[in-house]
Amino acid sequence: MCGICLNFDSATKTEAADKVPQLQKIEHNLTEAELYTGHAFLKKYPTIDIHAHPGRFFMVGPHAGSALDKHYTPPFPDQAISDMAMGGISAVMFATVADHALLGISKTGMGAQRSFNPGEALEDHNRQISVLQSLVQNSKLQHATNKHDIKLGHSNGAVSCIFSVEGGDFIEDQLDRITEAHCNGVRSITIIHYNINQIGDTQTETPFHNGLTKLGQNIIREMDRVGILVDLAHASFEASIAAAEVSSKPMMISHSNIAQSNDTHPRLISLEHAKLVTETGGIIGAVPAGFGQKNFTDYIDTIIRMSDLLGTDHVVIGTDMDFTYKPVFTSYHDWALIPAALLARGMHEHEVADIMGRNFLRILPD
Repeated sequence: MCGICLNFDSATKTEAADKVPQLQKIEHNLTEAELYTGHAFLKKYPTIDIHAHPGRFFMVGPHAGSALDKHYTPPFPDQAISDMAMGGISAVMFATVADHALLGISKTGMGAQRSFNPGEALEDHNRQISVLQSLVQNSKLQHATNKHDIKLGHSNGAVSCIFSVEGGDFIEDQLDRITEAHCNGVRSITIIHYNINQIGDTQTETPFHNGLTKLGQNIIREMDRVGILVDLAHASFEASIAAAEVSSKPMMISHSNIAQSNDTHPRLISLEHAKLVTETGGIIGAVPAGFGQKNFTDYIDTIIRMSDLLGTDHVVIGTDMDFTYKPVFTSYHDWALIPAALLARGMHEHEVADIMGRNFLRILPD
């Protein structure tokens, strides 16, 4: 959820409260021929958004809600799913938000306002998984649990929905809940979100655990065992170092960007942080958020810069769609713009195919 920490002063708070669904026209300087190339690319290759909250689906339900929700429109998953089909994307990783009930505005932007009540974390996790299951049942979404599902869906012109969870809070100290999550179709868990939980420290708060806890280490080992990707987005650098020492599988940071010399935003990562993940074979999801990026062209610059620094084998797309800070890419209806722009900037087709989907498919457990 909200992969970018929101710095809410009086101005930005007004922007966050804007009640218009994110379907703005994206300005670009692509020609008709370049746009055609982008659409043709989507038909040829599977393309995947590895982290998103389409239509803010996690807010659906009579028991949903947090202090944060008043700053946003009601959820609109049907519109988001329609945009996916129109835009030609192959698969989206729908992320539930484990600590959603706790979140509100804090001095650092967004953070937990309280602790979980007994049983609350698991109950809300189950609610959000039920929402995902209902979305799949009542729409044209295909539930994908492996790379074969995604490739088959792409060949059939379907949009695949991959379940993920942002925050491992619901696991508490019960490792069997990881197996249960896998059985429910979850294929990635962002182990720490904005709440400092039983697993480790978030990058936007003062450290409490100084990295990962022993329980957190065991949770990562169990995720590796059952076949759930470890997502280190939001985890502190120290927690990420410890995770790299524990995990035996490629990991990912699903939605963040590498800081430049003048960037100070707490959700950005250093090149050292990124390479800690990519050197294990992992991937980093470039996110179109509004810090250090004012428009769509800036986002394409970011993808290219990250590719130059990390190699195109380790960069993917993680939009954090529909719940990120000042997004510069706002609708799946315009999905073809990303490959079209990368190709127009001189990237080879195979490199764009890697970034748009094949890198994720490489690390997705069978």
